[in-house]
Amino acid sequence: MKLPLLTLLICICFGGAISAQNIVAAKPPLGWNSYNCFGSAVHEDEVKANTNYMAQNLKAYGWQYIVVDFLWSYDNPPGSNIGNPFQMQLGDGSYVPWLTMDKWGRLLPQPNKFPSAYKSNGFKSLSDYVHSKGLKFGIHVMRGIPRQAVWSKSPVKGAHGITADMVADTNSKCTWMNHMYGLNMSKPGAQEYLNSILELYASWDVDFIKVDDLSRPYSAAEVEGYQKAIANCGRPMVLSLSPGETPIAQAAHATKYANMWRMADDFWDNWKEILHMFDYAKTWEGIGGPGHWPDCDMIQIGKLSKRGPVGQERYSRFTEDEQYTHMTFWSIYRSPLMIGGNLPENRELELKLFTNAEVLAVNQQGENPRQLYKKDGAMVWYSHVQGSKDLYVALFNIGDSNQKVAVDFAALGLKGKVKVRNLWQKQDVGQFEKLYSQDVNLHGAILLKLSPQ
Repeated sequence: MKLPLLTLLICICFGGAISAQNIVAAKPPLGWNSYNCFGSAVHEDEVKANTNYMAQNLKAYGWQYIVVDFLWSYDNPPGSNIGNPFQMQLGDGSYVPWLTMDKWGRLLPQPNKFPSAYKSNGFKSLSDYVHSKGLKFGIHVMRGIPRQAVWSKSPVKGAHGITADMVADTNSKCTWMNHMYGLNMSKPGAQEYLNSILELYASWDVDFIKVDDLSRPYSAAEVEGYQKAIANCGRPMVLSLSPGETPIAQAAHATKYANMWRMADDFWDNWKEILHMFDYAKTWEGIGGPGHWPDCDMIQIGKLSKRGPVGQERYSRFTEDEQYTHMTFWSIYRSPLMIGGNLPENRELELKLFTNAEVLAVNQQGENPRQLYKKDGAMVWYSHVQGSKDLYVALFNIGDSNQKVAVDFAALGLKGKVKVRNLWQKQDVGQFEKLYSQDVNLHGAILLKLSPQ
């Protein structure tokens, strides 16, 4: 893989032990994604507005990715909702609406939504804008090759004499959107097609790609194909697999070839979905680490569904305590943190949840998160603080009423006096022996740092 000089020097200094995969996602990525607030209908000015907000308010705390989610090649008029993501096939086999596509069968941003993409400039201008703010730029893509490229027999760039219809697997179809066919990776030209789209994304200076319809069912050959194409394009990029449920049987493969992968289907602002996420996380316990992160999905906090895709425009339906539980668990578990709400409409609560440096350190610096116990409506997770004997501990009340939640120090291997600090409150609580317990609100959470004295 072609790597920047600094990256190469790091690899050399560590005897090559650090791979490019680990470097681009050495810690869980932190950012914003357009899907939960705009669906397929996000426009360039809205991406820029969220970029500006992140640069001004969140960048100092480690937030850095701005990701344009799905159907950026599909025309949504200004002010429209998510729209119908399906194409119709006409009598001659062509498709309407016709996605914006170049002669090589590679999708391009729709200029009505992204004016700077006019005359095939692609996402380069928008990417430059994001980078000018000290942030990183990402895009969502659908697995495979456009059906309209197959119909038009678009030539595959870099594969002489090969056309799109020769590499498509027309039996491999997304169940919820009919724009794409899968790729038959055993066919000559299939890898070259993936190489060609990643070369295009590299020319736009893309830092992150979220590939959809890849994890359920798990498309191992195409996962490998995308990672090979990233290596070939010469620009390190985070590779995110979506949506889940990614099979736990594919853990070793996902760890080897992807930087993050969804454990579950789309997550929304419903308490039952948080309860389900606890179970998914337990299944994937111990698998995350530098360069490869099980993904709990996006953060459902802030202004959601402004133009689809689920429910009416609203602030998160989670109670304030549930929002703290949401952020606390995603942090202790070391899930990637991708904000789903429209950032410019954040209130004091949202800003407080996203700018606590001590809490974000749990996500970025904790090691080996584990569940200590889950019983009687209470749950405790913990992780290790790098370079010390300290521990991060999260107490959750997942029962039906307010209750005390306790952590036994001996169960964590701690002896003697232990200093307890509340990370959300940024306050030392005191020194305790044997155990620490605290009243926790219904569906609430407490995040602690324990330091043996």
